[in-house]
Amino acid sequence: MGDKINLALIGAGHWGKNLARVFFKLGILKVICDSSEDILKIKSKKYPKVFTTTSFQDALTSPEINSVAIATPAEQHYSLAKKSLLAGKHVFVEKPLAMTVEEGDDLVKISRQQEKVLFVGHVLQYHPAIQTIKNMLQEDKLGKLQYIYSNRLNLGKVRQGENILWSFAPHDISVILSLVGEEPVEVTATGTNILDPEISDTTITNLKFPSGIGAHIFVSWLHPFKEQKLVIIGKRNMLVFDDTAPVAKKLVLFGHHIIWKEGLPVPQKGECTPIDLTEIWEEPLIREGRAFVDSINGKEAYTDGLEGKLVLSILQRAQASMDRKKNLSEKQTYFIHETSIVDGGCDIGKNTKIWHYSHILKGSKIGECVNIGQNVMIGPNGLVGNNVKIQNNVSVFEGVTLEDDVFCGPSCVFTNIMNPRSKIPRKDEFKPTLVRQGATIGANSTILCGVTIGKYAFIGAGSVVTKDIPNNAMVYGNPAVLKGWVCECGLRLEEDKKYCSCGKVLSSS
Repeated sequence: MGDKINLALIGAGHWGKNLARVFFKLGILKVICDSSEDILKIKSKKYPKVFTTTSFQDALTSPEINSVAIATPAEQHYSLAKKSLLAGKHVFVEKPLAMTVEEGDDLVKISRQQEKVLFVGHVLQYHPAIQTIKNMLQEDKLGKLQYIYSNRLNLGKVRQGENILWSFAPHDISVILSLVGEEPVEVTATGTNILDPEISDTTITNLKFPSGIGAHIFVSWLHPFKEQKLVIIGKRNMLVFDDTAPVAKKLVLFGHHIIWKEGLPVPQKGECTPIDLTEIWEEPLIREGRAFVDSINGKEAYTDGLEGKLVLSILQRAQASMDRKKNLSEKQTYFIHETSIVDGGCDIGKNTKIWHYSHILKGSKIGECVNIGQNVMIGPNGLVGNNVKIQNNVSVFEGVTLEDDVFCGPSCVFTNIMNPRSKIPRKDEFKPTLVRQGATIGANSTILCGVTIGKYAFIGAGSVVTKDIPNNAMVYGNPAVLKGWVCECGLRLEEDKKYCSCGKVLSSS
């Protein structure tokens, strides 16, 4: 045995009260520090021989105190743990270790410099069921590990300083990492903000490991009942850990597996066997407290500072994934169908809709309120104005400019080279085509490159345009020829009339 351990508990409220009970039972609790006088009065009655104070500094400078347990809000963990380590104390920190990997790394370095224990409260690691699961995996009771998923749900205390990911998920991340024995190569997460637009109430985190093992973690504090389940899928058997079940039924082995017949997966159901933990049962929190004591006395802990920092890195990667999606959602004021692709470097205006199987190539600029139909290609460097409608099966190549309010009918064709050859590149010979404001191009029309189609011109269906078209001109045929004039509103005008019945005047420019 090492020196006598005298511990100061910092924070005795929501979770700290449980640590107070455990550390008192282990005989090491000497000081309770909390900012609430009411909480301290309650603790003084319960633990009359334990000194209480509202001053963290007093607890830290007490000469008899050689270890500190921190159970304050998560955003205070780093600063309090750092001060404690620098004061020469062994430190127990409730999860998460800190709020960034950089903070966690700093704490690990200081603990090494000070030669003091840094222990993280990932209590699930000390659960008899988890220890049993690890033994079963070592004995190959499940076959090759394939997938793990966990649900940690409750109508719990809603935090303001941390979201549900940082509050609930650290336990499951810690356990999954220890079961798999690898760091994930891919971490993605999705969060839902219901009560507060800045704080996620539910999150789903997906992990992918180098060996091909997958995992996901679903956490929520907006759930009608408590659910804490860990499901482990092996090639031969499956295992379910339900921490809300009685001790004799917390862990259940299912002989379920998948076989392949004629190239198709076929489920095979086996026996269901509860694994009774009664004989080895001990409260996980007691085990965790004892592990902290043992680590001070030189025994290696499952949840040391390095393990806490690794969990932090997964939390940070998951949070970054959620932030990217949130930022994209806030910035993206347009709609893109899931089958369509928009390359990087494109500028797309608000309320624009891009429908099925379309592709917007890099550098393209699309205006506001544009409707882009199915199987449309624009760009690279395409230029499309506001309120443009591009119907199905249209390609708007580089060099084609569509001004505001242009209508492109289904399957109309733009060209960009006058004399194309497959084996002769002529990208430096593109001829620009300009379709001016409000012009309409009918279905199946072909527009040769190098022409300008005037404002509010109307190109009849199936036409072939080979030269410039004046403003308000109606043309059709192959080649397209002038057949009359149309108003901005789309009505055809009588010969020599400059005024439309709608009251508008023909554009002269």
